Amino acid sequence: MPQALWSEVDKVLNEALLGPDSVLEAAQAAGHAAGLPPIAVAANQGRMLQILALTAGARRILEIGTLAGYSTIWLARALPEGGRLISLEIDPRHAEVARANLAAAGLADRAEVRVGPAIETLPKLQAEGAGPFEFVFIDADKASNADYFAWALKLTRPGSLIVVDNVVRASAITDGSSQDPNVAGVRDLLDLAGREPRVSATAVQTVGEKGHDGFLLARVLR
Repeated sequence: MPQALWSEVDKVLNEALLGPDSVLEAAQAAGHAAGLPPIAVAANQGRMLQILALTAGARRILEIGTLAGYSTIWLARALPEGGRLISLEIDPRHAEVARANLAAAGLADRAEVRVGPAIETLPKLQAEGAGPFEFVFIDADKASNADYFAWALKLTRPGSLIVVDNVVRASAITDGSSQDPNVAGVRDLLDLAGREPRVSATAVQTVGEKGHDGFLLARVLR
C-alpha cells in the first residue's frame, strides 16, 4: 500500500475518533517554526499512548526524548491530580520549545523537561528517588535503546508499562548484518526484552502517516 493511502486512512481515523485539538496543533506548528524535525508520533499514536498511560493508572510518567513536547502533552494529559511527568531531552533548543508548548497547554505544573544526555540523567533520577514510574515512553536515539530499556526497568515497578517507538524502521530490522546503528540498537533492544524474565513483551508494526514502523510494549512483572 502506498504512503499516500496510509496517510489518508490515518486522516479518516483521526477525524472520526480524535477531532481537532488547537493545543496540539499549536505545539506541532511551534516545532516546525523552530526547525525541529517532524518525527513526533502521529495524533492517533499519541492518543494510544495516553490511553495506555490511563490504563496503567500512571501517576508518574518518564519520557526519554522530548522533541517539541507533542507526545509529552498527550502523556501529561493522562496524569491525575498530583501526578508528575519527567521528560529527558539532549538538545537545549528542543527543550526550550517543549517547555513553551507545555506552558501553553497548561501543563507546566505537572510536566518537567530535563536537559542532558539521558544516559547521564537516568542515574540521577534513580539517585534522587524520582520513581517508580508506572509508564515509560522511549523515543530517543535508537542506538541506545537497550540501555534506556535497562534503565526503565530500574525505575519502574511491577505492573508498569514500557513503550518504545520506532522498532521496525521500514522493515530494516530484518537485516541482521545492517551496519546502521539505529537498526543495531533496535535489534539489541529486541534481544534484551526477549531474554528479560522481568517483563512480558511484544512488538507490533504500524503503517500510517509516519510510514512503516512499530512499537514495543512491555509490562514489568517483577
